[in-house]
Amino acid sequence: MLNKLFKILALLILLVTIGFGVLYYLYNKPLPTGELGPEADALAYRMLDALHYKNFNNTKIIEWSFRGDHSYKWNREKAMVKVSWGDNVVELDLITPHSSKAYVNNEAASYETTQNLIEVAQRYFNNDSFWLVAPYKIFDRGTERYLVDMEDGSEALLVTYTQGGDTPGDSYLWIIEPNGMPKSFKLWTKIIPIGGLEATWEGWIETESGALLPAYHKFGPISISMGEVKAYN
Repeated sequence: MLNKLFKILALLILLVTIGFGVLYYLYNKPLPTGELGPEADALAYRMLDALHYKNFNNTKIIEWSFRGDHSYKWNREKAMVKVSWGDNVVELDLITPHSSKAYVNNEAASYETTQNLIEVAQRYFNNDSFWLVAPYKIFDRGTERYLVDMEDGSEALLVTYTQGGDTPGDSYLWIIEPNGMPKSFKLWTKIIPIGGLEATWEGWIETESGALLPAYHKFGPISISMGEVKAYN
């Protein structure tokens, strides 16, 4: 019976390995090359202008959720964000994370639990906020921007994050509409082994503060909802 179980597990592992190999062969793309310099920055500024960057920069509060699992209220002025998931709430201090507070079932968590929840909240926030405000982060410290000529004659913006976040070295190729609005990006990240997969940026909402933020993304067969998106002062 045990030998039969091992054979089944070995077969499943083999099938998964073969399946991944096929997907990797069909979809994996090399990181494109482009020109670093003022032309790339000009395209980046055009995208920010289309997104009403000044309004975003002046926005004080942003609220959203990620796929209905994690909820956020981000006070950008105070660099604080309330992160909620399950029975857990973390009042995350983005400047000095160790001073953050954590609660479980509305009660203050122990020191050890608090430290663990702070790490989880930071990881959630880094990932989930990127899916909401990534276009506004293309001039963050440690970013490099490259102008990429596409096969259809259009130009795209490759942004590489050389530092910061959870996975420095990740790159994103922004596909930009003629009006400057981002349509999608292709990803080359450490967490996703297949390079060049594409995610859409859709359902743009003009918020109360005037900033434009996405309502959802389509990432292959996966739909990523940003919940009820709000931004105000």
